[in-house]
Amino acid sequence: MPGRTFRLTLIHPCVGRWAGDKQYIRSWQMEPLAPAVLAGLTPGDVDVRFYDDRLEQIPFDERTDLVAISIETYTARRAYQIATEYRSRGVPVVLGGFHATLCPEEAAQYCDAVVVGEAEGLWETVIDDARHGTLKQFYRQPERPSLEHTRLDRSIYLGKRYVPVTLIEAGRGCHFRCEFCAVQSYFNATQVRRPIDHILDEVQSTLKRNRFYFFVDDNITSNFDEAKELYRQLAKYNIRWVSQASINTAHDEEFLDLISRSGCEGLLIGFESLNRETLRQMNKKFNTMGGGYEVAMANLDRYNIRLYSTFVFGYDHDTAETFERTLEFANRHRFFMAAFNHLTPFPGTPLYQRLKERGQLLYDNWWMDPRYSYNKIPFRPAQLEPEELQRLCIDIRLKFYSVANIARRFANPVNRSNFFMARNYPFINWMIRREVQQRDDLPLGDEGWQGTLEPLRKCA
Repeated sequence: MPGRTFRLTLIHPCVGRWAGDKQYIRSWQMEPLAPAVLAGLTPGDVDVRFYDDRLEQIPFDERTDLVAISIETYTARRAYQIATEYRSRGVPVVLGGFHATLCPEEAAQYCDAVVVGEAEGLWETVIDDARHGTLKQFYRQPERPSLEHTRLDRSIYLGKRYVPVTLIEAGRGCHFRCEFCAVQSYFNATQVRRPIDHILDEVQSTLKRNRFYFFVDDNITSNFDEAKELYRQLAKYNIRWVSQASINTAHDEEFLDLISRSGCEGLLIGFESLNRETLRQMNKKFNTMGGGYEVAMANLDRYNIRLYSTFVFGYDHDTAETFERTLEFANRHRFFMAAFNHLTPFPGTPLYQRLKERGQLLYDNWWMDPRYSYNKIPFRPAQLEPEELQRLCIDIRLKFYSVANIARRFANPVNRSNFFMARNYPFINWMIRREVQQRDDLPLGDEGWQGTLEPLRKCA
């Protein structure tokens, strides 16, 4: 495009808004990594703008030559609305991310190009084609790309109010094949890691911003050898960090010692269920390894690793009594935090296919159906009514985050084993308590949007 600089606009879509609302629900908004990855992969002569739909209004009439949106299933409807606004102004739109990869034919109905898979190795081609007006409908990754050249451009965050936590990605993917997890479908149960020196450089370059980090890896235990070497090196930087892991973390003493020495303050671990048959159906039998949950938690406690424990409800053996047992278990172990979620059939997962084959799905594509809203149950459970499952999930959250229970869990020596985490415990738990019902029935997409979501082309 001779004579002027090519301009790229990156958008991070929100989940949705009620009609009349100008702003998204303001809480826990962290820096989204996907736009920073794309900005880092974009050639230096391109003018990059970034807008976060959760924090600010998108200037649809601002001049731009290409719009790129990374989407998840919950943000798909809103992303399609945004894409429609830009396309109505003659601006081409490219969609990518989890949902676009798992549902490429659907995404292609609302944009000009779809990146299927990770952007590394494809993005420069997309930009070049856009410059020359030759965008292809699909750009597909033939295999997992190397992350050797992945560099985040965090300058796009300047001037935006995010939670003071620095997000870093050391590895993408997970080697487990949990039935309900879109991660294993997207990455085909593999993990690719970034070079350790690149991760340490990123830590070093962000130390002045704050010293609290969230390693967003889907599972820090998917490659123990490389992960152990990272944490040996990370111990030099005197930072605090949290991440996500599977329960096998708790049965490797060397790993526990290394993450503790490197500044690990807590881990999100998916307990999911106390029922062995449910774990088998989830394809998570590995959760019972090494003596089960009690042994695992005793090991984690010895290293003062706080737990954000997650549980999932809606499998065939779940009843109202399942919630009572789970709450008793969570209270007995006085977790730092816990999530009690209903099962969600994400497209492209074995779970979605199983429920579809059994006729249990209540919507063809729940993420696009205007009757669906956040926290609704999009399928018919075996032993609970959908509305009952939704209510029970909210009830257990209210009980776990009651004022009395927050105080009771604070008595856990692990939760207050250092001043930093003890100081933040009341604030974090109070914020979660406030949010228990905040998003209930939030529409997917902007309910007040005046446009019409009409497919540009039929699915192949």
